[in-house]
Formats: sequence, structure tokens, C-alpha cells
Amino acid sequence: MKRTFPRAAAIPFLAAMLALAGCSTGNLLVSQWSNPVYTSPSFKRIMVAASSEETAIRRNLEDEFVAQLKASGVDALPSYRHIPEDQRVDEAKLKQTARAAGADAAVLVRSLSLERKTEYYPAYYPSPFFGVFGPHVGATWYGFYGATGIRHYDVVTSEVTLYDVGKNEIVWTGTARAVQPENVGAAIKDYVQAVIKALQEKNLLPRN
Repeated sequence: MKRTFPRAAAIPFLAAMLALAGCSTGNLLVSQWSNPVYTSPSFKRIMVAASSEETAIRRNLEDEFVAQLKASGVDALPSYRHIPEDQRVDEAKLKQTARAAGADAAVLVRSLSLERKTEYYPAYYPSPFFGVFGPHVGATWYGFYGATGIRHYDVVTSEVTLYDVGKNEIVWTGTARAVQPENVGAAIKDYVQAVIKALQEKNLLPRN
């Protein structure tokens, strides 16, 4: 069963899209697109926004982007200082706010879809076996498979987009897919690191 949501709606499952669940930062991004006619990026200031109703997730994600962008040599600022949390963050609002704040680029992170997954696996039960083994009397353990186990989990697809607000162009966009996190803080750091690395590899951000 697949549940989809309008892009305008903030999805309260934003935390789920940040999880790696055993995936490395190298394969967190399942697809990328770069503007083939865009040249000479030289961003001096980037505004970062996360479309979410979860205030803590939005603030933590934006703050982590700001920290890693500054570490790469680009000034950055979070949108929550300029766009109140009771207002919707969309492309038009972000570009307008970024220009007013003196930013020449903007990054928008938003959830696209939520898909419920079911995994079936055989349950394994260890059991002791007592008997005579050659000249010895003792016990050993063996296992047998019983009823099938079931695990449910959510897979969230998200999109992150880099805009040149001066030229009003999309510079780069990437799609990520992940499941619910166990450690949201660590997942946020890894998610941002994967995006920054991808942008550096495309020569859209300076390398450290």
C-alpha cells in the first residue's frame, strides 16, 4: 500500500526520511539531476529550509545544513529565523525570503511519499538436545524453524533541491529513500553529509 501526499503538505514523517537503516551515505541518494546549462556557481550565502510540521526536526535539520555548509566555506542561514513555523515553506516562499535575507541560493528539503512495507521471515527457535555422543553423555543445542515472523516498516522518499535565487533556476535536485530512524540526531548528520558530498562532487560547492 502506498500513501502519497501533496507537496504543499508538511509530512510529520520527515524524521523517517533521514534514517539510514544500515545504508551508507554513498547510497542514501538514489537519484540526482544537475542543470546541464547551469555554469559557474559561486554562492556566497545559502538559505536552508525543511518542509515539516515537526519543529524540532525542522530546526535540527536546517541547523545541521548551516553548520556543514559553513564548514565547506559557504555562508548559510536557516529559514526558521525568517519563516515562522506556522507558515508553509514552499519553493516560492523560500526564494522570496532568501532574496530578502541577502542569500543568492536556497536549499529545500521536502518529503514526497510514504510507503508501508511488510517483511516476512522464518522464526528460529533454539532447543536443547540431550543424548549419548560416543563415550560421553551430554547435551547440545539445535534449532528449528517455526511460524513465520512479520516486520512492518515505513519507507519515505524525499527530495532536496538547490536553487539559484538570483537567476531563478534549479541547479541540482536529489532523491533520497530511507526507513524510520533509531537515532534521529545521527541520521540528520549523515543525511546532510550525503547531500553536501554530492554537491561537492558536482562542483556546486567548494571542497574542504
